[in-house]
Amino acid sequence: MITPPLPGISNKKTRPVFLLLFVFLFINTPALLGQKNELGVFFGGSYYLGDLNPSRQFAMTRIALGGVYRYNFNPHLSARVNGIFASVEGNDALIKYNEDRNLRFVSRVTELTGQLEVNFLPFVAGNLDTPYSPYIFFGGGVFSFNPQAQLPDDEGRLRWINLRPLGTEGQGNENYPDRELYSLVSSNFLFGIGLKFNISRNITGGLEWGMRRTGTDYLDDVSTTYADLELLPSATTQYFADRSLSNPGQNTGLQRGDPTSNDWYSFAGFVLAFKIKDFTRGKCAAYN
Repeated sequence: MITPPLPGISNKKTRPVFLLLFVFLFINTPALLGQKNELGVFFGGSYYLGDLNPSRQFAMTRIALGGVYRYNFNPHLSARVNGIFASVEGNDALIKYNEDRNLRFVSRVTELTGQLEVNFLPFVAGNLDTPYSPYIFFGGGVFSFNPQAQLPDDEGRLRWINLRPLGTEGQGNENYPDRELYSLVSSNFLFGIGLKFNISRNITGGLEWGMRRTGTDYLDDVSTTYADLELLPSATTQYFADRSLSNPGQNTGLQRGDPTSNDWYSFAGFVLAFKIKDFTRGKCAAYN
């Protein structure tokens, strides 16, 4: 039986990434119970780069938290699995790249990724004779997102609205047959740099900064041209479709976003990892 691909994810794009993960994570399955294992937490910040923020690093950074599992193949090579929860946001009024467009969004991001880490210096977790090493990492995985924005009610109170079901650029609208509703699950390719160090014989720490190139241009619900407001189904959709300050409702066909470039998001923070005791080797003194 052939499993259908997730909507919005290309098998051709993701196959090489997951092949690398399988090769390096599971090439030596019995060793996964050894002392080369670490479990830990990640905590830091997250931010976004895309149509509302093309280039400002660390702009509008929000909190990111998660868990990590690391397997150390040797002093120079490790593999890691990440499960991270975060949120990202963009605001034309604050970023000022296209202030007149007047759009804003916030999106929760949940990712499951794998990465390979290459240490520049020999580094053994818990060995104080190898105190630290800079490293680079790369990998990929999948993530979910859900862009939202605030809508004022008649009394001026704000409530959060999911933007994807609205089809703010005509997605899912019969008048725009070439614009399908985008998936809220996508793939990513990640890379970054870091510095890991031994805190004690059982605890390692690390500082890192990683970029994620996504497989979607709708992390911010912005991608292509303005739709004709008269063809959109509701006043709520019209409100979020065109919030421009100077000529609202007069932008049909004009550029709202850049469809040639997918969105990015980034994590920067601290990793605290704990060695997992080797229960298997404890059964044989000679093996230790």
